[in-house]
Amino acid sequence: MKSDIPILKVKDLAVAISPREEPSGEDDLWEVYLLNLKEEPIKDILVNSRGYGEVDGEMRRTSQFRFYFEKIAPLSYIILEHIQSRLFDFTNEYWISFVHGGYMYDKKYVFVKGSIDQINFTTIPFLGRKGVMIK
Repeated sequence: MKSDIPILKVKDLAVAISPREEPSGEDDLWEVYLLNLKEEPIKDILVNSRGYGEVDGEMRRTSQFRFYFEKIAPLSYIILEHIQSRLFDFTNEYWISFVHGGYMYDKKYVFVKGSIDQINFTTIPFLGRKGVMIK
């Protein structure tokens, strides 16, 4: 029964957070990307994003957002959302589910408090920009 269901690991998918190229005057907004590093497209992508953490000794949560994308082309990316830098004091979580090769995959990408920092920057594929990325 349960042992008959294959548990396949997510490979060649990443979530990256990078500062906007053109900063806005209002808030310091960054962009969150989902990168498909596969040679094939992925389909029926569901994304659940939320933030949580302690502020002034009290547990706080951000709004929870859900997104659906029909398809992401091979070796490409999409922008998931914009995030304010003041939320980097929270743990930011992105739970991604998608279909590839007839199977449904899911993986949770967690940017822990303080991890979205220039010290952790890397070059993000396809963008040629610096940011924090989790594969």
